Amino acid sequence: MSNKKILTGNEAISRGFWEGGGMIASSYPGSPTVQILDSLKQYEEIYSDWGTNEKVAMEIAMGGSIAGARSMVSMKHVGVNIASDPFMTFTQTKTKGGLLLVVGDDPGLSSSQNEQDSRFWGKFANIPILDPRNPQEAKDFTIEGLKLSEKFHTPVLIRMMSRLCHCRSAVELGDREEFAPEGFVPEQGRYSMLPPYSNAQQYFMKERMEKLQNFNEDYEYNYLEEGTSKDFLIITSGLIYESLKELQLENINILKLGMIWPLPIEKIKKLSEKYTNVIVLEEMLPFIEDQLKINGIAAKGKEYFSFTGELTIKDIKIGLKKAGVLINGVELEIPQKEEIITRTPMLCAGCPHRPIFHILKANNATVIGDIGCYSLGIQEPFEVHKTNISMGASLGMALGVATVHSKINKQKPIVATIGDGTFFHSGMTGFIQLAKTTENITVIIMDNRTTAMTGGQNTPTTGDYFKEEPGYHVSIPDILKSFGIVDITVADQFKYKETKEIINTAMKRSGLSVVITTRPCALNFKIKSPHFYVDEDICISCRSCLRSNCPPISMKMYPGKEKKNSYINPDMCVGCSVCSQVCPVGAIKCSSENMQKGVK
Repeated sequence: MSNKKILTGNEAISRGFWEGGGMIASSYPGSPTVQILDSLKQYEEIYSDWGTNEKVAMEIAMGGSIAGARSMVSMKHVGVNIASDPFMTFTQTKTKGGLLLVVGDDPGLSSSQNEQDSRFWGKFANIPILDPRNPQEAKDFTIEGLKLSEKFHTPVLIRMMSRLCHCRSAVELGDREEFAPEGFVPEQGRYSMLPPYSNAQQYFMKERMEKLQNFNEDYEYNYLEEGTSKDFLIITSGLIYESLKELQLENINILKLGMIWPLPIEKIKKLSEKYTNVIVLEEMLPFIEDQLKINGIAAKGKEYFSFTGELTIKDIKIGLKKAGVLINGVELEIPQKEEIITRTPMLCAGCPHRPIFHILKANNATVIGDIGCYSLGIQEPFEVHKTNISMGASLGMALGVATVHSKINKQKPIVATIGDGTFFHSGMTGFIQLAKTTENITVIIMDNRTTAMTGGQNTPTTGDYFKEEPGYHVSIPDILKSFGIVDITVADQFKYKETKEIINTAMKRSGLSVVITTRPCALNFKIKSPHFYVDEDICISCRSCLRSNCPPISMKMYPGKEKKNSYINPDMCVGCSVCSQVCPVGAIKCSSENMQKGVK
């Protein structure tokens, strides 16, 4: 009997790693690949944990591999930038236990600050790339990738896309294949990448890629679907193949690739001779198209299809019409999408970041932002953050801006924000640099005890909130003091007036000042206290509470009133009390008489 289960692409990767005998898995949370490690937690045979950042996660998997265990590291596309230092050297080694690098690309930037095409890492690092088209292939390619890794002594990159990570389909399940790792066996020339060892490995990588090239010429996951016409051959791979198939073009010949680097060039050359036109259908950059042109194959692609964003079925249809594939008045029915009302992303009710943004906007600070939930400080109604580049960048950028301002005698204090997850990910090195500055810089560390933006994964400060987890707690103030930083203030941002005074005073002091705000994520920790309400007889409709941008607050026409007054939805309010503290007339009150007035 068939044993199938509906899985997402991410879950299929996890299942494939388990079935393939995987033992060591690591990651750093980043959409769209977060669910891979989350879903691995169910398998007791696998050690799975979050790395402090992608570099550490990569190194954990590398350690597992050199000890002979089948290992995997997963991350989003920008995470490879962080992991590339150890990765680019490790690819020179003769891999022992199978090692997979699973990367989630994000065409269209659904949840990313840039749009990278991770296929170029395969070429750059001299490793093969597998490009699954659906969750079933995601599972199969994970198992296959482990085998290829050990057969050719190479890391293997599995390229996922946002839509493939999150889509669902039936996946055939199998049993686990057990592997007993040998453990680490010292072999100086194999893992010590210093000259002259690393010089010799350049030739090893060259030979490895040549063997993979020959292997890929007859690889079972590269297959031709022949149509009735000899006019066009479409070469494609991954999820975009599924979109193409939705058009049901029976006359079109399709070469679907499974391993997209190294390409089966000889196979493609022979095939291309049979057809008048070769069209490459791929999302983002012309990776396959350029390689075909380099090898003398007259392929076209990006003149018909966009170089950025997702290619929808409609986009593919329009491109194929431009290419002349769809002719003779052929019109394909494309279902019209139902118009969806857009909703601006916003901070959750009770979010501890909200009072900080409210304070910073009021004092018209120049704020250098960072990556996290607090990136929403860029958007209306706060519009506080003026930059958003990469994790940890706020610290070095703040130093650069402050130094320039000092040289041109521009007297305006600089504020940088960073979260606790980002602090541990890539912020500590920036703080070491800042420790010696004399410029007027205030850094606000928003410690909400979790990596909130990606689903609430633990950080080293989570244990400070969960007292039942002794040992899992790192003190950010103690770390900063060890760097030689002395101006450190810990604040409870739900004590609004007190925190406002702390931040404004810190901005006036010369040198580096650090303010650490300590309220945990209301959503992740399900924090809810008695709700607040508006006394409409006291409210003067000044909208001060509304400007805090808390979702439960709106304006409402009360019976017997001539104009709208503030209103708080009791079902949405989590009782953070900030709105009551910004109200100038005391119209916002706690529903519990036992609650101290104004402050939780």
